[in-house]
Amino acid sequence: MSLSSHLQELKKKHAHLSDAVEDAQRKPGTDTIYLAQMKKQKLRLKEEITRLSATQ
Repeated sequence: MSLSSHLQELKKKHAHLSDAVEDAQRKPGTDTIYLAQMKKQKLRLKEEITRLSATQ
């Protein structure tokens, strides 16, 4: 897998997670621990995207 295709895949995952976080925040009774885990995962993806983009 090339670097650019890997970056594209990471960006897709980040966008999907972003949508999932927004949906969860709109729903009453959302598990706050699950929401926090999704946000941490989203942040890790963003950091990886930034790191890989800098080496490109």
